[in-house]
Amino acid sequence: MKKSTHQAHALVLPYPSQGHINPMLQFAKRLFSHGLLATLATTRFILSTTRPEPGPVALAPISDGFDQAGFAEASSIWAYLDRLQSVGSTTLDELILSERATGRPVRALVYDSFLPWARDVGERHGLVTAAFFTQSCGVNIVYGLVNEGLLQIPVTGPVSPPGLPRLEPDDLPSFVSEADGGPYPSYLKLVLEQYKNLEKADAVFVNSFYELEPECMWVMGALCDAHLYYEMVRTK
Repeated sequence: MKKSTHQAHALVLPYPSQGHINPMLQFAKRLFSHGLLATLATTRFILSTTRPEPGPVALAPISDGFDQAGFAEASSIWAYLDRLQSVGSTTLDELILSERATGRPVRALVYDSFLPWARDVGERHGLVTAAFFTQSCGVNIVYGLVNEGLLQIPVTGPVSPPGLPRLEPDDLPSFVSEADGGPYPSYLKLVLEQYKNLEKADAVFVNSFYELEPECMWVMGALCDAHLYYEMVRTK
């Protein structure tokens, strides 16, 4: 990798689970192909137990506060998420400073929408910030409507969200069709907080097949109240 040919450096931060790391790693590779340095940051536990195939993308560690066993080390979901935010914010801050000190200053932070606190870290360092939604646009619209109070949970009858066909309760995420998010209220809180300060992000990316959800783009754009970009993935 020749640094002289890559002037900008993007730091990509997924929620530390495989379903979030994989699409954001592929996105980081896309950024590199467009002439940017790209670094994927994930937890020390994940890097010590699972080695992603980064290709041209650099890997860098942060901490979720549970470096020995990750999520399994936490006493509860709430405990893990709280620790991820507090320790993750601190170590992300340290990583940004470290990259600057080694001559690779970060210019943009692409953060998983599950980690809205990362935007605040990026803002403190004067970075361009972009939220990345790893789930389909249709799912994001459902959560967005709940977050805005336009869809009340639990959903017990058919609904017709804008941009989507008529849906039965069983067609919806269980967090929405069950009272208080079902057995995982902490995850309901997590998916709704994706929209926290989203309007302050410089851009929003959604990992989706554009041809499957063309109408959803406009609906989500209104929900986000932000510049909406699509990571268009097409079948070959």
